[in-house]
Amino acid sequence: MYFSGLGTATPTKRYTKAECLNAFQGSDWYERLDARSHLIARTVLQRDNGIETRHLALDSLAESFEIDPDTLARRFLAHAPALATRAAERALTAAALGAAQIDAVIVSTCTGYLCPGLTGYLIERLGLRPDVQAYDLVGHGCAAALPNLQLASTLLGSERCEHVLSVCVEVSSAAMYLDDDPGVLISACLFGDGAGAAVLSRLPSATSRGVEWLDGASLIVPAERNALKFEQRGGMLRNVLTRAVPALAAEYAARVLPTVLERTGLTADDITAWIMHAGGRDVLLALEKRLDLDPDDLRYSAAMLREYGNLSSAFVFFVLEAALADDAPGGHWWLSSFGAGFSCYGALLRVQ
Repeated sequence: MYFSGLGTATPTKRYTKAECLNAFQGSDWYERLDARSHLIARTVLQRDNGIETRHLALDSLAESFEIDPDTLARRFLAHAPALATRAAERALTAAALGAAQIDAVIVSTCTGYLCPGLTGYLIERLGLRPDVQAYDLVGHGCAAALPNLQLASTLLGSERCEHVLSVCVEVSSAAMYLDDDPGVLISACLFGDGAGAAVLSRLPSATSRGVEWLDGASLIVPAERNALKFEQRGGMLRNVLTRAVPALAAEYAARVLPTVLERTGLTADDITAWIMHAGGRDVLLALEKRLDLDPDDLRYSAAMLREYGNLSSAFVFFVLEAALADDAPGGHWWLSSFGAGFSCYGALLRVQ
């Protein structure tokens, strides 16, 4: 499987940490939450948490405190199809392919629910063929890009598809929830809105730098599912984020990586670029320590986190795009994500 084109999209409005803190302190929610919650919010939004700005599908930050099921559902419907379409259009343009050439479309999301799913909106807005194979994937959380790409690899390997469109889109501002739980508050300070897309092809493209998917692996440990998940409360999604996440992410990433390297006869020293999901600054630090990396190895993940925040499933598309735009050295690249489950996925890429 080859990456023929990449595309990303975010809402136009961008907000700084200081703006988010000011909006929170001026909201009705500030009075509803206790003094400990005030301290947590100030600490996260005033210290170096690895994030400077986030793009959110909000005309003003005051909208983020309109937290009720109907408002959040409308926000997801208004913005998820639009962001997914923009990212997909950019990926198609980069691949120099028309919509009619796409044989399958796969969309992943965890921040909202539509039935019919987002694939139908993309078929309509992009003008994909009516007989295109369509797959809506849910429940993978931040890890979703990799299982999405694994499915694309299987479809292309069957030789029944020549080109597959892979899309991850998250409207985190449509999954807003607040209470006095520290994990909930920290989550509200970390996540941004965005979409990433890739056109995957059975044969290499003549119009883009060669990026080939070689092999992948996954690790899912249901016993740790309570460490990171969404739950339903009051008709809304409530993000459960615990202190164990950085250590779990690093531990499982360190177990998935050698699984693939051993099959290919490579070592970690053969990896020339690291395309890693970044749950937050503490996660990046844990990955750096556990995988014995230099801070520079994770510079693309850190840069995307600083500019966009945690984009959940879409994040690794932004990191891969950044590495390619920077003309990172070719060779073997490692692409990895983790999330709800607790799950971790990794893939070895060969880049020209």
